[in-house]
Amino acid sequence: MSSPAPVAVIPPLGILPLARTAVDRGSDRRIAADLFEQIRTGPATRVMYMAGGRALISDTEVVLSPVAESGFGAVPVYLGRTLADAQEPAGTDVVLVTLAQEDPLLENDGARWASLRDAAVLLGELDTALFVEAAAISNWHATHTHCPRCGAPTVPEQGGWVRRCTEDGSQHFPRTDPAIIVAITDPADRLLLGSAAAWKGNRYSTLAGFVEPGESLEGAVIREVAEESGLRVHSPQYMGSQPWPFPCSLMLGFTARTEDPAATPDGVEISDVRWFTRQELGEAVASGEITIAGGISIARNLIEQWYGGPIAEPDAGARA
Repeated sequence: MSSPAPVAVIPPLGILPLARTAVDRGSDRRIAADLFEQIRTGPATRVMYMAGGRALISDTEVVLSPVAESGFGAVPVYLGRTLADAQEPAGTDVVLVTLAQEDPLLENDGARWASLRDAAVLLGELDTALFVEAAAISNWHATHTHCPRCGAPTVPEQGGWVRRCTEDGSQHFPRTDPAIIVAITDPADRLLLGSAAAWKGNRYSTLAGFVEPGESLEGAVIREVAEESGLRVHSPQYMGSQPWPFPCSLMLGFTARTEDPAATPDGVEISDVRWFTRQELGEAVASGEITIAGGISIARNLIEQWYGGPIAEPDAGARA
């Protein structure tokens, strides 16, 4: 008797905008020392260029360019292989090449440089997955050029997914910083939103913070909310997650409840906190009184999950 097929478990928030998986990252292929030499002349090998956190896009796609005659450059990263299709039965090998600055010579056929924040709402599943992966690994290479143990330079290995110290031989791997983000409700089922001190204007969002060493996710929810708003919350429930490569976070979404809605902003990270009914929030956003997190964020998805659907804005383009 054959085993049943595995069942995909979808979290309550569903598949979030930046959490779509459409690339075979090829961890088995990365270990080949001659990986880039193997694929350099492959007819299905393409290059994704980035510079300063921006990539080339054209309409609704990331631009994937042919390999330059000079090769991949100093620090290529193997992003993986796209799924096979009628045009490429074996899939396409994609290599990230990060440039020191944007190259106008690459801006052919209407291509333009765009950030992930600007482009994500335009891109499909594959292109979003490539952009998120590329942004995160490019950030890591830019900030981890030297060994944290001895300060010697490090060099990339294993397709760009490891950096090895040239002095002591230690290996260093891309980092991901877990952060919780939480939609808090009170006994009247109102939603708490806060405005960060660093934000300009009247922007509000759900509370969030980094998980500390030796701390559980649930513990981080309770601690961060208490620190930022003075509220004691309980019953944290996991709702979903997505990468947030600005520069290297993994956002883990929760809901939590409080019995005492007397909230006070800490005055350092959070300058204001407000409770909203659904009607109050809808009217405040529609009128432009406040703005809330953009459509690609897990914050927006948490807010709209509580709200019961999309929240109308004065200008639909502002959701980018």
